[in-house]
Amino acid sequence: MADIVVVYHSGYGHTQRMAQAVAQGAGARLLAIDAEGNLPAGGWEQLKAADAIIFGAPTYMGSVSWQFKKFADASSRPWYAQEWKDKIAAGFTNSAGMSGDKQGTLTTLFTLAMQHSMIWVSQGLMPSNTKAAQRNDVNYLVAYSGAMAQSPSDAGADAMSPGDLETARLFGERVAQITGRFQK
Repeated sequence: MADIVVVYHSGYGHTQRMAQAVAQGAGARLLAIDAEGNLPAGGWEQLKAADAIIFGAPTYMGSVSWQFKKFADASSRPWYAQEWKDKIAAGFTNSAGMSGDKQGTLTTLFTLAMQHSMIWVSQGLMPSNTKAAQRNDVNYLVAYSGAMAQSPSDAGADAMSPGDLETARLFGERVAQITGRFQK
């Protein structure tokens, strides 16, 4: 079975809830970046040992949180040693706005993965974009490059859209399936 790690930062709990759904689908371990932008003890070793790394960050002001950016910048050590080269990578994000410039965050996560010579996995779900589509449908936000969720700014993580969480879970399943294809 593939060793998959979901490394994420969550400021208000929404991205954490999404990370949990992704991890459930992928059969992955969660690795939280703390409020100071640091990994827990042994975190870097978990990432080095992983077959796949799924990055998650909230979208703040059109990009990742500063805590995730601190983690990304600190990843220059494994980059220099090419520790993540040819690992499977994917990413997800959440913001309050329906768009919220989430694509900017996914692009940042993609660029981080490309800097590390990783292999990116897309969303792989058809969009829910017909007249009959409902907010709780899978891939209602129509993301292709990674998983996206939207949470109202005045709602807690418990009020997240079931469709967004199912999208995240299915995304995790896809990453696990793709990772399995690359197992030796």
